[in-house]
Amino acid sequence: MLYDLHTHTTASDGLLSPLELVERAITQQVDVLAITDHDSVAGINWLSQAYSSELQALSLTIIPGIEFSCVWRGITLHVLGLNIKLQSSSFQQALTCQRQARQMRATKIAERLVKVGVTDPLEGALEVVRQQTKGLFSDQELQLGRPHFAEHMVRSGFVETRDQAFKRWLGAGKIGDVKSQWPDLQQVVTWIREAEGQAVLAHPARYKMTNTKLRNLLQQFKAFGGHGMEVATAGVTPDRLAYLAQLSCDYELLASCGSDFHGPATHWADVGKVPLLPKQCRPIWSAWSL
Repeated sequence: MLYDLHTHTTASDGLLSPLELVERAITQQVDVLAITDHDSVAGINWLSQAYSSELQALSLTIIPGIEFSCVWRGITLHVLGLNIKLQSSSFQQALTCQRQARQMRATKIAERLVKVGVTDPLEGALEVVRQQTKGLFSDQELQLGRPHFAEHMVRSGFVETRDQAFKRWLGAGKIGDVKSQWPDLQQVVTWIREAEGQAVLAHPARYKMTNTKLRNLLQQFKAFGGHGMEVATAGVTPDRLAYLAQLSCDYELLASCGSDFHGPATHWADVGKVPLLPKQCRPIWSAWSL
């Protein structure tokens, strides 16, 4: 069976709608798909409401998931929550916390842009997202980021290009560069466990840390109650795959696999385009009843 347990839709920063993602997964012959938008389950909710009966008839199994942002020792990390109970009260509180953190950041960016002369940046960025998501989600569910503000700045004539918006106003160290206030790693793991899901450290090889620090992270993640780590990811080299597999065994973490798919343009990270887990790994889905 082909598993892809890390994908994104227009409910966060993906380019395909939830339905388009499902259609692409079927085309790519994926058997089990987890939709893991950043700090959001709006895509899964929309899909289950709009296509409930159709989904039941598919050969594709869809796993409810999320990708939480959090902090560990000053480093921003991503943790997947897989096979979560969406209606869990603690999980709903977690969604509210993450939504508020993102909304506060967007408001601060807008306030700063107003000071340099940008007209209605918050409403303008919202309109950009509304158009991109084709009205599938409520305003409360929409996620605003710097690219949306940049697009509004182009449309309103404040700058000529999005690159110019980032170089002058939104890039690192510029006035519109506002850092998010994320919860700590332990809190996120607790949220996922309380929602009866599996907490999986996403793309561990992508964080800029030494091997010693990565081992410290995995040790603490396990101590906090983390269940697994991504081992097989899009574009991973054979040597790195073997190393991550060994780490999962060393720290008794279940192994997961995912493309981190965001859109068709990145052909090497297409849906389902992940290597098989090495044989010594115990897969995350061994804990599920599919």
